[in-house]
Amino acid sequence: MAKKKVLVTGATGLLGRQVVRAFDEAGWEVIGTGLSRANPPRILKLDITDQEEVEKVLDDVKPAIIIHCAAEKSPDKCASDPAGTKALNVAAPKLLAEQTAARNIVLVYISTDYVFDGTPGEAPYETDAETSPPNFYGETKRDGEDAVIKASDRAVVLRVPLLFGSGDNSESAVNTLIDTIWNKSGKDKVDMDHWAIRYPTNTEDVARVLKDIAEKYTSEDPTSLPKILQFSSEDRCTKYEICERLAQVLGLPMPHIIANSTVDPNPSVKRPYDCHLSTKALKDLGINVTTMDFEAWWKRELRAFRK
Repeated sequence: MAKKKVLVTGATGLLGRQVVRAFDEAGWEVIGTGLSRANPPRILKLDITDQEEVEKVLDDVKPAIIIHCAAEKSPDKCASDPAGTKALNVAAPKLLAEQTAARNIVLVYISTDYVFDGTPGEAPYETDAETSPPNFYGETKRDGEDAVIKASDRAVVLRVPLLFGSGDNSESAVNTLIDTIWNKSGKDKVDMDHWAIRYPTNTEDVARVLKDIAEKYTSEDPTSLPKILQFSSEDRCTKYEICERLAQVLGLPMPHIIANSTVDPNPSVKRPYDCHLSTKALKDLGINVTTMDFEAWWKRELRAFRK
C-alpha cells in the first residue's frame, strides 16, 4: 500500500522538526518546506506568501494533508513588523486554505492560546469559547483561524500554548530561560514574570497529536469532523517557577532572578494571565492528550550540562 504523504511547512523550526520526525517514524512520506534553511529534496524552498510557488509545490508533491507550522510566533516581533506578520500569519494560511480546498487536501493550521485574553477566572477555554486576543500577535492568529475555516471545509485549527523542545535556546521562550539561569548566574539581576500562568508543552507531544489528527482526518470525512481542536499540558506554572525547575535540573542557584508578581516585566506587549486550553475536543475524537514529564525531559536534554 502506498504511503500517505504529508507536507510540513516551517519544517526547519522548533515544532516543524519534530512534526517531520513523528510522521517519518509513523511510516508517512514526509516532505518539508522552509525558506532560509531549505535543504532540497527533503526540505523544499517555499515562500508561503507566493501563490505561484504554493500552487507549484502542491501540484508537484500532491500531499494528502498539510501541517502548517510556519508563522511569526514572537509577540514582540509581531508588534514591530505588523505588515510582515499579517502576510505570514493571515494571508499565507488563507492562500494555503484556498489552494488546498481546490485540491481536496486537508490543512491543519497551528494556532495559539493567545487568541484568548486570559482574564482571571475564565480558563480553561473550550474550542467554542469567544476569542478575544490581548495583543496583535493573537489577533493575527485569530484572523488566520477565521480565514482558513472560511476558505476550506477541509481545514482544521489546532491551538497550542507555550512550546519547548530540542533546538537552539533562542527558538523557545522556555528554552531561552536556560541562558538566563546559566549565563547570568551571579551577575545582573533579572526581573522574571511570576504573575501570568503558563502551560509549557513539549513539541514531541504536539507532533504526536498532529500525527494522530492527520490519521483521523485523512481516513474519515474531514468535513464532518471538528474545525477547531486544542492541545496543552496541564503543567501550570509561571515563568519564574519554570526557572526554579530548570535551575534544579541544572543544579545551579538563581539568586540573580527576581520574582515579579505585581506587574508584567515586559509591558510593551500585553500578555494574558491564564488562557489554559481545554483538550476535550481531542479526547472526544479518541486522541491521546497525555504529555511527558517536564523535569524528566529536561534531565534527558541537559544531561551534558549537569554538574
